[in-house]
Amino acid sequence: MATQSTAANRDLTSRPSLTLKRRINARCEKVYAAWTDPQKIVHWFGPSTVRKGSLQAEIDLRVGGRFRISFYGEDGEYFQVGGVYREIVPNARLVFSWAWHSTPERESQVTVALLPEGGGTLLTLHHEQFFDEAARDGHARGWTELLEKLEKYSA
Repeated sequence: MATQSTAANRDLTSRPSLTLKRRINARCEKVYAAWTDPQKIVHWFGPSTVRKGSLQAEIDLRVGGRFRISFYGEDGEYFQVGGVYREIVPNARLVFSWAWHSTPERESQVTVALLPEGGGTLLTLHHEQFFDEAARDGHARGWTELLEKLEKYSA
């Protein structure tokens, strides 16, 4: 007979996920800093509809530390996403929870893995435990745009 925690774990593993890979023309250290330095993340994070100058980031980079990123859309709508760092391997790997302020009950998990490749970095972003396929598909579009912006920022 399955326990409740086993059933809950099985439910999490059956939820939608996505994996995106991108080769970035920058060393792992530079890409890692772009993810972990609040003064750098504000230059590339957020959709193209972010109101200029509105993006703010707070990062407490330690296992158990929290991050929060907020911005206003061009239409004035406020957005905030945050989470807790679960694993940190400098210049190689970040694992953190992910939840929008408007739907905190829909917490998911993001893993960013960085591997040296030539003079650049192979970035693999794995986002799992989505609430449903619509959430996954929306995040796939968002992450694709963000990785394009990160690539330009890091060049």
